[in-house]
Amino acid sequence: MARSHRFSYQFSNRLILLILLTLETAQRPTTADPNDEACLKNLRENLQDPASNLRNWTNSVFTNPCSGFTSYLPGATCNNGRIYKLSLTNLSLRGTISPFLSNCTNLQSLDLSSNQISGVIPPEIQYLVNLAVLNLSSNQLSGEITPQLALCAYLNVIDLHDNQLSGSIPQQLGLLARLSAFDVSNNKLSGQIPTYLSNRTGSFPRFNASSFVGNKGLYGYPLQEMMMKSRGLSVMAIVGIGLGSGVASLMISFTGVCLWLRITEKKIVEEEGKISQSMPDY
Repeated sequence: MARSHRFSYQFSNRLILLILLTLETAQRPTTADPNDEACLKNLRENLQDPASNLRNWTNSVFTNPCSGFTSYLPGATCNNGRIYKLSLTNLSLRGTISPFLSNCTNLQSLDLSSNQISGVIPPEIQYLVNLAVLNLSSNQLSGEITPQLALCAYLNVIDLHDNQLSGSIPQQLGLLARLSAFDVSNNKLSGQIPTYLSNRTGSFPRFNASSFVGNKGLYGYPLQEMMMKSRGLSVMAIVGIGLGSGVASLMISFTGVCLWLRITEKKIVEEEGKISQSMPDY
């Protein structure tokens, strides 16, 4: 009886100890993935924030930015404790895009649009192998579009419009099978538009002229098609104006002839009246 009581007592103690250890482990703050921490830290260091929209982006938060699906960073979305999405749009941010952004290896969406970010698009983005959405539009980015973007095989959206990007559009981007939205309008791009982007076949979408306009050095389909339509409209307008002018001239001439005939006829009648009055009666 005493032995059974002692066994029960020992078992209870061990159970309580196990529960306490479990609770302590659960309450202990988890640390961020070291790659995510480096990604966030360097991204913040490279960006200037005159409006203090990123005031909560501090080193203390970088060590633990996520708790499961909960994010402690404004503009960041977490998935299972990892940075899943970054959306820092229209925050008046300046500076450059850190190449260490590639450390956020779980990142699927990057949106830094409508800021004043300058510099180049870092080729290190190629290591974001899960990236599906890349929106860097309406900034002051310069340099060439890195062909390494084609290594992000899951890309659905590439939006780079309204920047100062130069050079040609990489042919490799046309090989992105999942690409459904592509916009490089209003840059300083030149060269021929890649065939695989302008005239895709099968289930791949074909991007129209609005994706490429505003680049004086770009040429080829579908910009060529748009120019032909524009020229066609211009020719039609010129012909229309010419025909309109011709018809107007004809109408004026016809009216003038009619007036001249009426005046002439009136004069003839008056002359005949005078002659008949001057002739003697028989």
